[in-house]
Amino acid sequence: MTVSILATAVPTGAFGQTTGLEDMVGARAGQAEGELQRRGYVNTGGSKGDDRSYTNWWSAARGRCVAIATMNGRYDSITPTSPPDCRKPANARPVTDYAERPAYRPGRPSAARDDDQPLVDGRAVSLGLVCFGDGTRDGIASGTSWTWNSRRDRYEYGRYNETRTEQFDASLTVQTWDGGGRIRLPKSLVPPLHSRGSDGWWDLSDVMVGPDTIRATYRLNGMNKPKVTIDRRTGRITVKGFSDYGFRGTCDTIGHEQRRF
Repeated sequence: MTVSILATAVPTGAFGQTTGLEDMVGARAGQAEGELQRRGYVNTGGSKGDDRSYTNWWSAARGRCVAIATMNGRYDSITPTSPPDCRKPANARPVTDYAERPAYRPGRPSAARDDDQPLVDGRAVSLGLVCFGDGTRDGIASGTSWTWNSRRDRYEYGRYNETRTEQFDASLTVQTWDGGGRIRLPKSLVPPLHSRGSDGWWDLSDVMVGPDTIRATYRLNGMNKPKVTIDRRTGRITVKGFSDYGFRGTCDTIGHEQRRF
């Protein structure tokens, strides 16, 4: 007796390989959706479980479907899955991933430019980063309360103002090139008094790009010149300015080797 076994074909590489989105695990879902779209993914639907929700995202350029689990408002896991989960044909094949492309190097005639290495005022961007994290700044809180008036020897009801540290989720962008760079700040990191960046971008000065660390500064206003430090091994970024102004997060770029970028 002959027994025939029918096997469902799974596209090579659909499982057992990285998605290239691992850096987004832990990111807030609302912010990260924009970054997924920037990388060419579209939402094809999802479902809700007991303690988390699931969404499927499809990349036509890669022929790839990924399933994202969200828990407590953050991405808990990102895993590859089969194209039918994204309502695509089962025989869809992933194309060469961005991580498998040869890296662009300015000055090499044979290197092909693409949108991941743009030109800024004629200068080739050697490194572009998108960073997600938490920002802090000085804020003013107001309200009403009973306060003691010692001159009148009584309590009085009135308004008050106080300075406090505000915390918020934010994302920023960093670009560097030979001898310089710039940083794009979210509105939440731009105080009312500032030096007026260009379309949300501030020029970086004192840029030092080392094998493991990137350091720079930017002039926010006359009193505040924050320092930017990026660890190229871990992808962590810190921005430290005057008083409680700052940002801490994790940066992502295309192509990862021994260090993150």
